[in-house]
Amino acid sequence: ISPLHRLQPMPAAPLDRSEARELAAALATAAVRLGFSRMGIAPAVDTPRHERFRGWLSEGLAGAMTGWLSRHEPLRRHPSGLLDGVRSIVMLATDHSTVAADWRAPDEPGRGKLARYAWGDDYHDLLRCRVTELAEWIGDRVPGSRSRGVVDSAPIAEREFARLAGLGWFGKNTMLISPEAGSWFFLTALLTDVELPASTPIQTDHCGSCTACLDACPTGALVAPRVLAARRCTSSLTIEDHGPIDESLRGKLDGWIFGCDICQEVCPWNRHAPVTAEPSFAPRGGEKSLPLAELLSLDDEAFRKRFKGSPIARAKRRGLARSAAIALGNTPDAAAAEPLAKALRDPDPVVREAARWALSRWIDRGFMADWARASLEAELEKIRKPAPPRKPEAQAERGVDDGPAS
Repeated sequence: ISPLHRLQPMPAAPLDRSEARELAAALATAAVRLGFSRMGIAPAVDTPRHERFRGWLSEGLAGAMTGWLSRHEPLRRHPSGLLDGVRSIVMLATDHSTVAADWRAPDEPGRGKLARYAWGDDYHDLLRCRVTELAEWIGDRVPGSRSRGVVDSAPIAEREFARLAGLGWFGKNTMLISPEAGSWFFLTALLTDVELPASTPIQTDHCGSCTACLDACPTGALVAPRVLAARRCTSSLTIEDHGPIDESLRGKLDGWIFGCDICQEVCPWNRHAPVTAEPSFAPRGGEKSLPLAELLSLDDEAFRKRFKGSPIARAKRRGLARSAAIALGNTPDAAAAEPLAKALRDPDPVVREAARWALSRWIDRGFMADWARASLEAELEKIRKPAPPRKPEAQAERGVDDGPAS
């Protein structure tokens, strides 16, 4: 046998129908024991609606994720790109909301709103540990089998296979909605070469004539039912896009600085969404929002320390400070005046520009207008003022004047 063949594991012997059903039932019990909320099984087929996904990309609707999604688009065609010989995809839902179903993100002066999934620790770490255990569980019961867990980090259309696995239908806000749990949940995929009985997909569109999510989206990112223009979506803009935000959208961000929950908050199917007691999802330090002045004052090292192990780290200091400045431009707060003025001298040009925009908004609104104008003019004066001439290096090292020698 060649060395290459020795490296290729042999596929597990197929189970008969009775064995596969028993294994699937035991797997569901094991999944719940590990902390997953629900489980469904999808067949490893060509990704549903892949051509529609390609069309969405070609229309330029993916925003800041265009590059990554385009590069990995071929791998999304079939899950075998992630696991050779895959036969089944076990889709796992994990409820993450820690507040009552009727809770709404309040408007708080001087504080920025966070998507509730980002209140606690990074879910990737927790769910990766759980799905790894579940993969080992399958391996113990089906010797020779191969499985791979994926937590929001590989080119696979999780929502498409979750729908095939019967975990929900696509809402008009593009979220997967469960009839018993709403949409406040994470998805995890477990690919395996063990053939398991597939679940029955939900065929009915339970959204009906409701347009609550489309009507509520402040930036108009839901351009049609189930069509998201990520380049306009507050979540995409504040999490994935770390550059300047289009000025036409800044005034519509509604105080959100990391993510946005509006289209889920207004969804009638979330009225009875379950509340989890998982401590990893509980708000860090009890905070469901963040102080904007503090965010503007963090340097790179302080940012990394503050948000280590948090989903918020994904925004990077530049993105979060930029969003904090924009939030202050929309809702002025005197307590944040000095940090905002200091941000005019931030080392990052994106943050500086956002701070200038925010103070210009203060002037337009007549809020501390004289102070804001003075701060901007002082900064502009520094920009206009020419730098002093530098001595030639050789002369500077010898301490020689620029003038002619006497």
